[in-house]
Amino acid sequence: MVEKKSSALKTIGEVAKELMIIDKNSGKPKTHVIRFWEKKFKILNPSLVLKKHRYYSEYEINILKKIKFLLKDQGLTIKGANKILEKEYSVDYKLINNINRTEKLTKLKNIIKDIKKIL
Repeated sequence: MVEKKSSALKTIGEVAKELMIIDKNSGKPKTHVIRFWEKKFKILNPSLVLKKHRYYSEYEINILKKIKFLLKDQGLTIKGANKILEKEYSVDYKLINNINRTEKLTKLKNIIKDIKKIL
């Protein structure tokens, strides 16, 4: 199996494992938590491949780590965490989403090239 570069986009399952969002009984990643956070935090915008597979950049993973810290460790509400993130990242969401999409598309094209080389 080919090992991913640390800068490679990660699947939702990989991100859940990295964030230690794991079901205690089954040991499976709780990906539904991340999907829920995507709905509540506008700043999260993963790449969607074929409108169903999510891929996360290091930028988004860092935001998810911050969200988990604010909600789980600091005990903030979603509204409170959103306020902190808006101040911390104080960005134009439309602009950042367009930049992220372009970066993600470039990374996905590179991944496809790498896969074609392997095949």
